[in-house]
Amino acid sequence: MRTDDRGESLLELLVAVTILGVAVIAIVGGIGVSVFMSDVHRKQATAGAGVRDFGEAVENQVMTGGYFACAAPAKYAAPAGFSVPSGFTSSVTSVKYWTGSAWSATCGTDTGLQQVTLQVASGDGRASERLEVVVRKRCGLGEAPC
Repeated sequence: MRTDDRGESLLELLVAVTILGVAVIAIVGGIGVSVFMSDVHRKQATAGAGVRDFGEAVENQVMTGGYFACAAPAKYAAPAGFSVPSGFTSSVTSVKYWTGSAWSATCGTDTGLQQVTLQVASGDGRASERLEVVVRKRCGLGEAPC
């Protein structure tokens, strides 16, 4: 029997395996969080681009004579030329009316200036972007004076 045999004990092997296991779990967890956050960021970017497209479509609608006095949110919900990105929903969350000194949620007399709040959100709720667009009634060009 040799007395100078230096092998690893069971306790040393268990400690080494435990340390390696913790390291692997940390790396896999980090990769999982990275993939999740990448998905969220992609959806936020898509929602941001979508809500800007939505705002431009509303502005184009108003510029071509699509201004609605005392409009309900549904009036601006589906402007021509705008398509919702796949997997997302769009909505008009509010329309406020300029009274001459402040924005009002109720329309008394429409002064020709409205603040329309648009939203595009992902279907899973991970990303949502809002945009406030101020639209005004066209002046001249055969329309009633402003």
